[in-house]
Amino acid sequence: MPGTRRPRRVLLTLTAVLAGGAAVVGGTLLASAQDAPQVSDEALVSTAALERLHRMPPVTDRVFAWTGAQARSAEAQRRYAIDCMARQGFRYAPKATPPVGSGEDERPRPFGLETPPSSTPPAPAEPGEKPPKPGSPEASPAYAKALFGDEAKRVTVKGEHGMSVSRPGDGCLAEAETRVLGDGRARWIRTQILLYEGQEQARAALEKDPRFRDATGRWQQCMDRAGFPGQSNPPALLKTLPTQRARLGGRDILRADLRCKSTTGYLTLAYTRLAAVQQDWLDRNPAVTKDWTDLLARQDKAAREVLAAPATAAAPSPRSE
Repeated sequence: MPGTRRPRRVLLTLTAVLAGGAAVVGGTLLASAQDAPQVSDEALVSTAALERLHRMPPVTDRVFAWTGAQARSAEAQRRYAIDCMARQGFRYAPKATPPVGSGEDERPRPFGLETPPSSTPPAPAEPGEKPPKPGSPEASPAYAKALFGDEAKRVTVKGEHGMSVSRPGDGCLAEAETRVLGDGRARWIRTQILLYEGQEQARAALEKDPRFRDATGRWQQCMDRAGFPGQSNPPALLKTLPTQRARLGGRDILRADLRCKSTTGYLTLAYTRLAAVQQDWLDRNPAVTKDWTDLLARQDKAAREVLAAPATAAAPSPRSE
């Protein structure tokens, strides 16, 4: 949806450029993965080092990257929707499109804690768009229909493993997406669904990977020696943390977790093996990569055309209903 951010930016307005380095995952990097180097505490908490690890899994990178092509597509849809609403006499003012490089890395952290917990209170959540004032044109049924279209005409796209996404079938948001994606709109949504499903399948497959299981075993042994026996894996530790804190004492278990990850090279090997499993999924699903590449190029071309054109409608006077 124009003007929103992903997964804070909303599922399936995502676009991403295929990571040029993804193919490297199958080469020398993976050949040495079974003997993953031990990582120092300093390297483990380095923002740059963690970012390199986060960018390794190629499916996740396609889902969560925020690149120039993505930003252009989102901004083109945003501008088109604003003009579309203005032509119907409405003022539509979505938030500005985030620039490339803005915000924090929003990729998932599938292997638990990666840096020491901060003592600084978290920043307040970014406020959402203000709800329309009661009685204003923006609160009217006509405004909602102009923007979101007819509820009965919504389009639902399904994946292969139960996931489905519903999008407006008409209205200005649908027109904006169609202007950028053309008749490939449903195919683009399905491609993104398949990537989300592939990410989940790869994570499940990783649990059966011998080298990943070995890394988890070495982490468990380290936690045993540190005085925290019976830990199944790092993500499970975080899920049971309130109970663990009550039984085992405050931040000590978190420090032990990070220290064991560092001394065993757990995060390096875990992300490397996840990258390998995800690349294997892409190799077995070449049509997904082809559709992703073709449709991304297509929408980037259309987005550049929209952004190069002057605005077609001035902001209207408030419309009463």
